[in-house]
Amino acid sequence: MKQTMPAELGFSPARLARINTRMRWYVDNGLLAGMVTLVERRGRVVHFGRHGWQDIEAQKPVEPDTIFRIFSMTKPITCVALMMLYEQALFHLNDPVYKFLPEFKPVRVWADGGKRVAPARPITIHDLLTHTAGLSYGGYEGTGHPVDRLYDEADLFDPQILLGEMVRRIAGLPLIHSPGSAWVYSVATDVVGYLVEVLSDMPLAGYMQARIFDPLGMEDTAFRVHPDKADRFATLYGKTGRGDLEVLDTATGGDYFNVRLHAGGHGLVSTAADFLRFAQLIRNGGALDGTRLLGRKTVELMTLNHLPQALLPLRMEDPWPGFGYGLGFGVLVDLAQSGIMGSVGNVRWSGYANTHFWIDPQEDLIGLLLLQYLPGGTYPVTDDFKTLVYQALVD
Repeated sequence: MKQTMPAELGFSPARLARINTRMRWYVDNGLLAGMVTLVERRGRVVHFGRHGWQDIEAQKPVEPDTIFRIFSMTKPITCVALMMLYEQALFHLNDPVYKFLPEFKPVRVWADGGKRVAPARPITIHDLLTHTAGLSYGGYEGTGHPVDRLYDEADLFDPQILLGEMVRRIAGLPLIHSPGSAWVYSVATDVVGYLVEVLSDMPLAGYMQARIFDPLGMEDTAFRVHPDKADRFATLYGKTGRGDLEVLDTATGGDYFNVRLHAGGHGLVSTAADFLRFAQLIRNGGALDGTRLLGRKTVELMTLNHLPQALLPLRMEDPWPGFGYGLGFGVLVDLAQSGIMGSVGNVRWSGYANTHFWIDPQEDLIGLLLLQYLPGGTYPVTDDFKTLVYQALVD
């Protein structure tokens, strides 16, 4: 990947080199197998680091074209897919979801003692995009709500069902809260993906391929790993009862080679070069290299905070002070409260295996971190990377 001299883009070369030092520390101390780090500013890559191993046992190093499971970094791509249909006036954000997915019309809210009551209002498409629909993620997020157990029992993530079946199962479960009354990270983006299918009359994977990946030249981004690319697919590691860096999923097996469920909230694989193209599209207001997928005002709408103060701070496993949420992206609204360096208006999201990206419109900067380790947040590698990027910015 072609890189520009750091000083030309306002970075101290010596300070930027600290990224490599810290990432190698994670590898050398046996905490992480390997990772890719990328920093782009003003449309040019200023840092691209490859550290450690794609596969430890095979002694296969991370390469520029290593393919990673991006898990929930699928979500902003799915939201872009839906907003492309929004631009055709096929729906409005405040439309009730049941207008297009009638299985959601009889949905009920879990009340005290397990009683099911009518919600204060129907779920809207805006609720799905902002995770305020009242849906759950089951035990994955561990809210402690009784509905979480029902989600787990419904086997929503069976890789051999289709997205329509997944959404029908979701619609048959009670809501945690009435729509619009709380922010709960959830399977809402999976429902967004099914809305893309219904509104476009295309499978989600086919729509993304034809409308997003092909136009942007994202050649390695998909819901499955082609057998010809298996040697580029990184092994997934994590903490188990046997040790802290154990194999959880190999590059030659698992659901990524034989999967029917193409869900909107997770499931894509990608490379650093590919995901950078997507991030550049958002940073540029919906266009890249002469290809426009979204209008400038649509991207502006998506990257604003849509949550009222009463629903902040965001909370996943821990509180996220300083952040709001847009239409598919976390949005930095209070820099001091966040406790990290950046700029108000930054948009970001992460994946379960510690993948992460952010876009800083004020600094015209994109940061991208790709690695494969579960559970997410075990080590502060994301915050380390972000600190090391910003401390190197001198102009």
